[in-house]
Amino acid sequence: MTDQHPPNRVSSPCVSVCLLNSEDICCGCYRNADEIRQWTLLCDSERRAVLQRASQRARKGNPFLAD
Repeated sequence: MTDQHPPNRVSSPCVSVCLLNSEDICCGCYRNADEIRQWTLLCDSERRAVLQRASQRARKGNPFLAD
């Protein structure tokens, strides 16, 4: 049997636009460089926290994504 993630595992938000800005924030997924590096080591609750922070960064940096 192969080592696979559980089916409900929180997926990476990567959209294959891997470009870090001057603040080390990815222009594609809005994670910072440390969050990207650590992603595979995080549990699902930590991943959800990363996604929340990335979503806040995305809204802050893009007026079209505002609530």
